[in-house]
Amino acid sequence: MTDHKKIKTLATGDRTIPPVGAKMIPIYIMGREYEVPESLTIMKAIEYAGYSYTRGCGCRGGICGACGSFYRFIGDYRLYSGLACQTVVAPNMVVVQLPFFPANRPGYDLENVAKDPHEELRRLYPEVFRCVGCGTCTRTCPMDIDVMDYIALMKRGDLKAAAEKSFDCVMCGLCASRCPAQISQFTAAMFVRRVCGRYILPKAGHLEKRVSDVKAGKYEAMLKELLAMKQDDVKKLYVEREREPDMAEAGKWMPKDTTKL
Repeated sequence: MTDHKKIKTLATGDRTIPPVGAKMIPIYIMGREYEVPESLTIMKAIEYAGYSYTRGCGCRGGICGACGSFYRFIGDYRLYSGLACQTVVAPNMVVVQLPFFPANRPGYDLENVAKDPHEELRRLYPEVFRCVGCGTCTRTCPMDIDVMDYIALMKRGDLKAAAEKSFDCVMCGLCASRCPAQISQFTAAMFVRRVCGRYILPKAGHLEKRVSDVKAGKYEAMLKELLAMKQDDVKKLYVEREREPDMAEAGKWMPKDTTKL
C-alpha cells in the first residue's frame, strides 16, 4: 500500500484551491495513487496532484471537448466516461484522459455535395451504414446526446434532423472510441451540420449584412483603436460594457449606443 503521508500535495493556481475542510480521497492518475480533495473535478485534481496541462484542457467549461476521460473504480468492472472539466472525482477512481481520438476525417468540398448530400455522406463515411444499434455511443456521450439516434437519421437520409440532434456535440470523440462498428460519429455529424447550414437552413439576412460590413472594412478603424489601447483599458471597457439582459426576448434587445453595430 502507498503511504499517503509521503505524497506531497501541490496547488498550481486558484483553479485547484479546495474548500476549507474538504475530505481527502485516493484516486489514481497515470497509474499512480494520489490523495486529492473530494470536491475537485478530474481536471483540477490532476493539477492538484502536481501535473501541468500543455493540452487537453481547452475551455475548462464543458464546451470544447478537449478533455474526454475514461475511468473505473477499484472493484468495479464497468468503464465510465465524462469530461475532465465536469466530472467530480470519487474515492478509488482510476483515471485516464483522452484529449484526442483518431477518427475518419476525409477531405471534402461543400460546393460539390449539393446534388446528393446523402450519397456524399455514404461515400465519405461508409462506416455510418454499418451501425449495429448497440447504443454504446449514446451511453458514452458526456453531453447526453442520443448519438445512436442521429446515426439512424443519417442512414435514413434525414440530414436536417440528424444535424439538429447532434447540435450539442463537443467533438470529444468518446463515442467513436467505444463503437464496435468503428464509426466516426462526431466527424460525420460535423459534415451533416455543415451540409444543413449550407443547403437546408434558410439564410440569415442579418448575418449576410454583417459579413458584407466586415468585408467592406466597416470595423477596421474600431479594431485599430482597440489594438492601440492598453490591456487594462481594454479589460475596463469590457467589464463596463452595456450587457444584454438575461431574460431579453431574442432579437428584440438593442444597446443604447448603436454606433458600434
